[in-house]
Amino acid sequence: MSQHAFYDVAIIGGGIGGLMAAYRIKQNKPDAKVIITERGNTLENRHCPAGKESACVHCKTCSITSGFAGAGAFSDGKFNLGTAYGGTLGEELGDDKANRYIHEVDKILNTYCTSGEVKMYRSNEELKLKCLQNNLRLLDMNVKHLGTDKNYLTMQNLIRALGDAGMELLAFYECEKIEKVDGGYHLHYQNGEIIKAEKIIIATGRGGANFVAGFCRDFGVRMHSNHIDIGVRVEMKDMIWKEFSDQIYEPKILYKTKTFEDRCRMFCFNKGGLVSAENNHGIITANGHSFADPDKKTDNCNFAILSSIRFTEPFNQPTEYAESISRLANMIGKGSVLVQRFGDLVRGRRTNEHRLGQNTVIPTLRATAGDISLVLPHRILTNIIETIYALDRVAPGTANDDTLLYGCESKYYSIRPVFMNDRFELIDGVYIIGDGSGICRGLSQSGAMGIYVADCITGA
Repeated sequence: MSQHAFYDVAIIGGGIGGLMAAYRIKQNKPDAKVIITERGNTLENRHCPAGKESACVHCKTCSITSGFAGAGAFSDGKFNLGTAYGGTLGEELGDDKANRYIHEVDKILNTYCTSGEVKMYRSNEELKLKCLQNNLRLLDMNVKHLGTDKNYLTMQNLIRALGDAGMELLAFYECEKIEKVDGGYHLHYQNGEIIKAEKIIIATGRGGANFVAGFCRDFGVRMHSNHIDIGVRVEMKDMIWKEFSDQIYEPKILYKTKTFEDRCRMFCFNKGGLVSAENNHGIITANGHSFADPDKKTDNCNFAILSSIRFTEPFNQPTEYAESISRLANMIGKGSVLVQRFGDLVRGRRTNEHRLGQNTVIPTLRATAGDISLVLPHRILTNIIETIYALDRVAPGTANDDTLLYGCESKYYSIRPVFMNDRFELIDGVYIIGDGSGICRGLSQSGAMGIYVADCITGA
């Protein structure tokens, strides 16, 4: 068993939160010894072997969700420049302070975005009114859209700058546990190595929920049960949502269903985009992205419709519940994501390859034609169908028979540790940031949280 040198700060996770924290620590204290360890690959070597014509091949470590630059590496590159959505950092720090840190993220990204003009989308009152008149609530704010391609290059430039500044960046280092020792902590890795550090920043992202839960159990940190979102990725002709996407780029819309009075949300909109598959610890789920390059645009748009569920006592396994639904979809889909025409769903029949082949909306992901109603619970399915019809009132054509639904898409926010203080410290010298904290749900707030914690650690 080998052991690395002592570090002032060890960061577990190389997503945007961890990268921004490292950047700020080096900015505040250039002589600080900082290391980032990441369970996945380097950014340049992250390649998904699946494509449009092939299904997920179940890699041991998914290159879409894991690796340097995190799950956001191949995202649509949307940076929400405010606190209206994308997490609750505004509630934790106050909107003024949170917004200052969000704009710090934007300033740093501008330094490393060297691939031309970036599109900015502004808030739109007319579209807000149109949604309100149809019992929908549009959450919009200023959004900067890099696109998957420019976002990748920006992250690549940032990571190289950290390496050039003397930062140690280790790929394929999966931390299994943390041990408190005199003068700091030992971080134990799956490969048998141990790293010693005075302070630790846990930046494992949403995929690190089990690691965070294990740490909290080991050190007696209390956890709150957060909600989960379960639903589908929706794909249709891009022109249907053109009125919205041309003006605000990403419509985030809330709807309170009439049958159950549950909250459903439309978000993660991808103009001219592609539907993608993600491997989350062996569970294949749907997601989406799009490129800034016009030559890489498709004729389709895609977005998520998710139904929010908050469990009450005595049930305390919301993540396991969501995972079981996604596993069932994989079972019926023979190891892949399911896809169904909306017209088939409302008529109570499964989609087959023949009907899919006749569809006017050509799928951008090779998925298994099937029946999502065999997977999603009645309440969730009813919520999704209601939401699609509600959205059809502001974007006619959303509820067309040929609209495609991919299942499942799930977002887990089930772990919310109780912090020692407003510095997001779990125990003395151990901090948590990003999606894994239960605070953030987007790139901007995750990055902002990383910078904030770095300032706390360095006394800036």
